[in-house]
Amino acid sequence: ILKTPEFFKGTAFMVRDGELVKVDIPEDAEVHGIFKEQMLVNLRTDWTVGGNTYPADALLAIGYEDFMAGGRDFQTLFTPEARISLGGVATTRDHLLVSTMDNVRSKLYKHSFADGSWSHEAVELPGLGSAGVNGTSDLNNDFFFTYTDFTKPSSLYFVADGQDAVKVKSTPEFFDTEGMKVDQYEAKSADGTMIPYFIFTPKGYEADGKNPTMLYGYGGFEVSMRPRYSAATGTGWVARGGVYVLANIRGGGEFGPEWHKAAVQEKHQTNFDDFIAVAEDLIARNVTSPEHLGIVGGSQGGLLVGGTFVQRPELFEAVVCQVPLLDMKRYNKLLAGASWMAEYGNPDTDDWEYMQKWSPYQ
Repeated sequence: ILKTPEFFKGTAFMVRDGELVKVDIPEDAEVHGIFKEQMLVNLRTDWTVGGNTYPADALLAIGYEDFMAGGRDFQTLFTPEARISLGGVATTRDHLLVSTMDNVRSKLYKHSFADGSWSHEAVELPGLGSAGVNGTSDLNNDFFFTYTDFTKPSSLYFVADGQDAVKVKSTPEFFDTEGMKVDQYEAKSADGTMIPYFIFTPKGYEADGKNPTMLYGYGGFEVSMRPRYSAATGTGWVARGGVYVLANIRGGGEFGPEWHKAAVQEKHQTNFDDFIAVAEDLIARNVTSPEHLGIVGGSQGGLLVGGTFVQRPELFEAVVCQVPLLDMKRYNKLLAGASWMAEYGNPDTDDWEYMQKWSPYQ
């Protein structure tokens, strides 16, 4: 049972002998359940406990009864790296399935627990796109996962115990991918951080600075922008000669909690700096030019493109600003706005000193 007063924070409880007992972990950590009598904990911040310091985004395991009796000797199942973060966690009868994002590309691992220790092996995926486990059972070791990327529609794969993945079903293909290409580049942001982005180019593409280019971003609430198949983007844009770009800016969750926290509250200008850096890199690479570059974003992404356009209007010819946050002085008075103050700040306090510097309306 989880009590959550705000985004990414809460208090976890277990029901023991008919009573609620608090689970003594950091308030921003997440319990991923109990598997083989092992309690699984995912961290959002560094945690020093039992004489050890475990990094943010680590996945830890410990005997549940040992933990409730005061033990804190965790085993680490996943340790984050600069460009590798935890994706999801699922279980079968005998295996713990852990997905990761390695430079915004999915990988999947199968963990086993026996004789007090863990082992793991990789599960082969169809490509370097986005995958997620979406069907398991505690009765056997079979499972399903989905896979997609910019040129492959979302497909369902079945993995029987000990066997290779088999495609079961796929959504329709809506455009001819012949000649289309996907690349990944990096742009240097204002503080020197390298920001990855994907570029999806059409058949016959040439870097001549004249390509109509759509740059999409979000960068908030630890939501990751990952490769995926889009019939609208493929048919309506790339198949007609347009270039589509997906930016993995800070504020998202592509590289774990720290990537997100690098652009919250007083650091939110980082969000705009990263997006601007990608736009400038596209121009420097002669992919496009300001006369042919448009930016797109919705909700938090609407704030992103609104603020980016106000700060650097000379970089763009078009802006599609969908259901945006633009007046940050009053956003916390509207609808669910008050619940977003952990992300942006409270404009009714001294937070307004930094918020007014990037609030598009002001």
